[in-house]
Amino acid sequence: MKPSNKSLILPAPAKLNLFLHITGQRKDGYHLLQTVFQFLDYSDQIYLSLNDTGEIRRVAVDTLMQSIPESEDLTLRAAALLQQKAGVKQGIDISVNKILPMGGGLGGGSSDAATVLLGCNQLWNCGLSRDELAELGLQLGADVPVFVRGFAAWAEGVGEQLTPIEPVESWYIVVRPNDSISTVEIFRQEGLTRDCQPITIAHFLEGHGINVLESEVRKLSPEVDEALNWLSAYSPARLTGSGSCIFSAVSDKQTAENILNKLPEKWKGFIAKGRNISPLESFLVK
Repeated sequence: MKPSNKSLILPAPAKLNLFLHITGQRKDGYHLLQTVFQFLDYSDQIYLSLNDTGEIRRVAVDTLMQSIPESEDLTLRAAALLQQKAGVKQGIDISVNKILPMGGGLGGGSSDAATVLLGCNQLWNCGLSRDELAELGLQLGADVPVFVRGFAAWAEGVGEQLTPIEPVESWYIVVRPNDSISTVEIFRQEGLTRDCQPITIAHFLEGHGINVLESEVRKLSPEVDEALNWLSAYSPARLTGSGSCIFSAVSDKQTAENILNKLPEKWKGFIAKGRNISPLESFLVK
């Protein structure tokens, strides 16, 4: 949908971490990472509408979003940050049609926040650059900048140092086991590998790289362990990020559909195409 002067309907796409290594830990406790982010053509939908009250309001709250207190809602916090930064007097009404599972490692909350930053920047005519918006986004979470920038990225630091990359745009089967994973608990595990030797983009493109969190998640969640074993019988499966979702890459849509049709009823899943340019980009004014 092309933008009007007063409202926007925008996608907030999922992402996959195609690999994830921990190369060290800062003094403040944050872990240093190497990872690759790639977008999926599978998205939440964000509805933005200007209001003249100056208020940032959450409206038409769906069932999944109702479980998130307004004080923790990244869409409201993103709009408030931008409003303050740009000195905006207008308000915004925000509604989210939540498609992406929460806690799945698909970046749903971060993506929602980034879409709100980009959409409000347009509706409010703030004129902030992508660099400025990414800097604001980093205050909300380490994954927000990649969604703001809109390109598949090789990420380092805590995930904020981004270099464009063009991995194969595969078809993916994504499975969500019936379990939630605590990121905090994973990073507390004594067995977690925190000293991976850094690799290069060339090494990744040659097929190197794993998700080092996966072995610990398998221990914490028999459900995720079972799902990984099931999906790996059809195509090598991997955990994405620090959530509970797993994925496999295949060469074509039909193969993905055939595998998804065999998914045990106790789990949910979907197929999606990898995208090196965010699906959001075509909805924004250039």
